[in-house]
Amino acid sequence: MLYENLANEFATLIGSGQMQPGDRLPSVRHLARQRALSISTVVQALRTLESRGMVEARPQSGYYVRRRPARMVEAHALPAAPAAGPVEVGVRRRLVQVLRANEAPGMVPLGSALPAPEMLLAPRLNRLYASIARRQPRLLAGGSHSNLNEAPLLRAITRRALEWGCPLTADELVATNSCTEALMLCLRAVTKPGDTVAVESPTYYLMLQLLEAMGLRALEIPTHPLTGVSLDALELATRRPAADGGVSACLLIPNGGNPLGAVMPDAAKARLAELLAARNVALIEDDIYGDICFTGARPRPIHAFDTSGNTMLCTSFSKTVSPRLRVGFVAAGRRAADVELQKTLTSGKTNPMTQQVIAGLMESRGFDLHLRTLRRRFAEQIARTRDAVARHFPAETRVTDPQGGFVLWLELPVEVDCTALHRRAVKDGIAFVPGELFSASGQYRNCLRLACGQPWSERLEDGVRRLGMLVA
Repeated sequence: MLYENLANEFATLIGSGQMQPGDRLPSVRHLARQRALSISTVVQALRTLESRGMVEARPQSGYYVRRRPARMVEAHALPAAPAAGPVEVGVRRRLVQVLRANEAPGMVPLGSALPAPEMLLAPRLNRLYASIARRQPRLLAGGSHSNLNEAPLLRAITRRALEWGCPLTADELVATNSCTEALMLCLRAVTKPGDTVAVESPTYYLMLQLLEAMGLRALEIPTHPLTGVSLDALELATRRPAADGGVSACLLIPNGGNPLGAVMPDAAKARLAELLAARNVALIEDDIYGDICFTGARPRPIHAFDTSGNTMLCTSFSKTVSPRLRVGFVAAGRRAADVELQKTLTSGKTNPMTQQVIAGLMESRGFDLHLRTLRRRFAEQIARTRDAVARHFPAETRVTDPQGGFVLWLELPVEVDCTALHRRAVKDGIAFVPGELFSASGQYRNCLRLACGQPWSERLEDGVRRLGMLVA
């Protein structure tokens, strides 16, 4: 919509630092004349920015970029050098304990990175299932280890990818049971037990769990909270060939990465694709947050900049449609046959009816509106949580300003042990994820992740307040 395009344009300027706190936005009438928009459209755009916590209205003066408290700066970026060497991964036991505690009844839901059910599309999915079952009563007949993809889903994916500026071919696509399965299939296709995989640091704990389950070692690469993984560190880390014990693959989340929310600039994505292709280091790209970034236009995946077929693009619809739908896909480039073989050997064909339901949803007129609404609501929920942290946490607290997704990464004073803090918080009925679970080497003990997938409420405000008291 026109107002959202204008709001996203200013959000990008503010997020990139081109507009600083205290800067005055052009007047409503000036913007209306300049952009050939109605005054009501411009006002709606400015109110959207206001609801996201990015601007504030001053009576008789106009709209200004909002001044955040001085302590609400970006989390520290790590030095631009890789870890001393790859490490064995051992997060499973600690992770299971944390997730089990976070899912206990009555917890303030700041732990699991899941959208609130009311933000998703269950009623529409139910209607689509019923419609497809009526029209294709024999859809569920037949085998499960051949013809892995439903044609309508392939068409829907390739059409939507063109809108991202990322042309995909049907031949490289494999439908999967989730983004997690897509990542696993790609790892199986390009690594063997004992190999080294480069990951962002911090990175999503489920990726570390995958590496652990497959007997792979992790090499942590410093990652900036705004621009993503350090290319200089990655260049250094990939100089040694995989055959000599170097890096066999990279596992990255360049758009709205979990837990930092960074979005890599296009120039960095292009450089990264060229670097890894030249060194024959497979790139496995998790793009699950690509559709819920706040950068204006939908950010392009690294796959869009790769002309060699070296990048394997993985995603699913669990963050935008339903976590229980269990449908994703991988665009595997030149390794499509290897990934398809792994899919055939492990789980067979993803449910064909669910594939067609997703295809129908993606082709529907309301899907883009749904994604725009999700982006707006996640941005608002992040802004509310950030502001609550500013009010209730110690003055030394640092917090990210995500460009995508719906989680916040907090860096607390160095003396705070967030694993011990988690045990106390659980007793007080508050869920979060300690920072050490986002590192194979146990870094970030004074950091934590807060999920912002639930609509803001007095209960969440009270949970952040009480957590801040425990920290203090």
